[in-house]
Amino acid sequence: MKNKFIPAEASFAEWKKDPHYVAEYESLQEEFALAYALIKARAEANMTQEQVAAEMGTTQAVVARLESGRVLPSTRTLERFANATRTRLRISFEPRREARAAHSKGKCAK
Repeated sequence: MKNKFIPAEASFAEWKKDPHYVAEYESLQEEFALAYALIKARAEANMTQEQVAAEMGTTQAVVARLESGRVLPSTRTLERFANATRTRLRISFEPRREARAAHSKGKCAK
């Protein structure tokens, strides 16, 4: 029996039709935003995990865990990662979606 390959995009398009899936997917976006930023910084620095680890004075496994999104690193660790990838760490606070919506409807406190 031959296995049929289904492209990820096709699966994602089908799953996006399910409102429960969409809600769960959106709830995870913020959780993985940090992992995405770390991977992007390393890729733009054209470095491997091993190279970043060497610059940070740690192991490739630690960098892999940081990029997995399963750990919440300290600000100090993020600074070390930024220095290793020759980037600048910036932390910002943004209004939540529901806060922006309430504000636009005139429901926020002044």
